[in-house]
Amino acid sequence: MEKRQNKAGVVLQYIQIILGIIITIFYTPIILGFIGKSEYGIYNLAISITAYLSLLSLGFGSSYIRFYSRYKAKNDEKEIRKLNGLFLITFLIIGIIAFLCGLVLCRYTEVLFGSGLTESEISLTKKLMFVLTINMAISFPASVFNSYVTSQEKFVFQKLVSLIRIVTSPFVTIPFLIMGYGSLAMVVVTTIISFITYGINIYYCLRKLKMKFIFKNLDLSVFKEIFIFSIFIAINQIVNQINWTADKIIIGHYQGSEEISVYAIGSTFNTMYVTFSAAISSVFVPRINKWVSEKKEGWNDKLNDLFVKVGRIQFIILLLVLTGFIFFGQYFILLWVGEGYENSYYIALLLIVPVTIAVIQNVGIEIQRAENKHQFRSIVYLIMAIINVVLSIFLCKKFGGIGAAAGTTISLLVANGFIMNIYYSKKLNIEIGRFWKSILKFIPALIMPVCFGVVIMLYIPFNNIGMFIGLILAYIVVYGVSFWFLGLNKYEKLLIKEPINKILKGRKHD
Repeated sequence: MEKRQNKAGVVLQYIQIILGIIITIFYTPIILGFIGKSEYGIYNLAISITAYLSLLSLGFGSSYIRFYSRYKAKNDEKEIRKLNGLFLITFLIIGIIAFLCGLVLCRYTEVLFGSGLTESEISLTKKLMFVLTINMAISFPASVFNSYVTSQEKFVFQKLVSLIRIVTSPFVTIPFLIMGYGSLAMVVVTTIISFITYGINIYYCLRKLKMKFIFKNLDLSVFKEIFIFSIFIAINQIVNQINWTADKIIIGHYQGSEEISVYAIGSTFNTMYVTFSAAISSVFVPRINKWVSEKKEGWNDKLNDLFVKVGRIQFIILLLVLTGFIFFGQYFILLWVGEGYENSYYIALLLIVPVTIAVIQNVGIEIQRAENKHQFRSIVYLIMAIINVVLSIFLCKKFGGIGAAAGTTISLLVANGFIMNIYYSKKLNIEIGRFWKSILKFIPALIMPVCFGVVIMLYIPFNNIGMFIGLILAYIVVYGVSFWFLGLNKYEKLLIKEPINKILKGRKHD
């Protein structure tokens, strides 16, 4: 049952990602058509600022699974109920604090962006931030129930709810855009749909999973332990916010709303790219915590095998996306959002190339947390995030959005490419040499698709959409054939063969 949930969760996650990409491809030009380049930049700026309120969670959300796994291993139902009560009370308080902080940010928006934005743009930013603040405040207590669903490994339900949320939002929003309500309608609709999905999660936990709470006689020593564990996750969350949202704020201050829009288009590709990587590793979080909590014979070998196995699968998928974007990205952006966004291609590459190292090692992050050895990573990333901000400010003044992205590139390469790999090897007993040897084995498989892509770029002009799509499909076929014969191992081939064989057997029975 556990394996079925994991496999189904991964499949549904990729369906969700693919649908999200399709919706983004069709929805973004519609948004730009109705609200324009400047307002789209303001919309992204408001989201980036409000996202910083999520840091008030202090990493508590990510620690739930670890402490739940500990009590579950002891079969201590009473402590699980106390844990649920402790987390719900904590996140209700955090939600109230987040709302108050959001109001303060709305009040002083002009102090942050008075030099980069017009008066009307500041007014719109305040309205958007107010609605987003309400959404953020409610999301804190709601996240407790989502964490409980994860702890029960009910990935199918979890992903189906996310799918409904992703698909519903744009279809409800478009009529309001047509009526001229602009970006404000977008955030209001998103907030309402979020509330509905929160309600579904809560109902499922209380009625179907029989989630219980104890609010009396809570052990404050447990809270202290959770806080100490979580504080370094909080630092990591601060780092993520700086790396992925600070650039937009810096650009908003020094360059204005239209440059934010150009950067936002480029960073959209990075967001989709990172999401692709998390689809597989996320479903293994409960399993990793279970192995570490129980420490049965061979548990460290299991972690090493999982680290290599998941990393290879992520690399196969992400390399197709990355190389495909290198060869086809420029023309795609032109088709997608039109002229004026040429720099978005280079911004996207500056972001997704260095992050590749980190995302194919996502399992390592979960191992660190499960073993309570995530402190070092948090400190290293915090230092690099500060360096990122300094570099981005300096480079943004001279080169705009491309300069801001370059600052992020440098910090990611140093932190992920060098420091963390040494730490994995020395402190977590992860066979990092074995991991990179397994990745380097893909080089022969990469030669054919890269040569094919270079030929396309240099000698085949994209004359129409039909030809463009045809060449993309041809590239996917070349990539797939090359990797099947020269890159995939027996396990990876079996992952592809198994579902195909099941479908063929089902047809025969019909």
